[in-house]
Amino acid sequence: MLPIDDPRWKTMCGGYRMPYDPRERLRALAEGRDQSPAWSEFWNKLHHQGHVGEASYAVVPHLIAMQKERGDLEWDFYALVTTIEVERHHRGNPVIPDWLLEGYQQAWTELGAIALRDYARAGDPITQRAILAALALSKGLTLYGALLISFDESEVLEILDTHMNWSHSYRE
Repeated sequence: MLPIDDPRWKTMCGGYRMPYDPRERLRALAEGRDQSPAWSEFWNKLHHQGHVGEASYAVVPHLIAMQKERGDLEWDFYALVTTIEVERHHRGNPVIPDWLLEGYQQAWTELGAIALRDYARAGDPITQRAILAALALSKGLTLYGALLISFDESEVLEILDTHMNWSHSYRE
């Protein structure tokens, strides 16, 4: 994990391909203050129309460490880290720099156990789906994680109906 005082934070780009230093918002989340503005800024600055950057990758291990410690059930946490992981596989997004790679991979390995812990407590379907996506990604099941985070239930049902002739009454 990149230390919070590392000067490289100032040179990394986010989703807009412009320099973005997320440390103040990381501190706010860690201290339990300004939660909504922090998540809103992360969604806007770390991910933009399928683009992510080095700052996006650098934030992920810090967010996972916070989730491990605090265990708050935030949809934003699971949705954002899974979105960043899915988007990093898209053409045009930068590869994870070597100096971030080990910490990033280690964090994703740890996220599997955290996701299992949190899934047992998740009550709403949107959070459940984001946690399932994180769990799939933590096990290297990138395509399944991408499907879970990218498509809602009605879209999955349309895919299944189109390709497998599924009934719309599957809940009965």
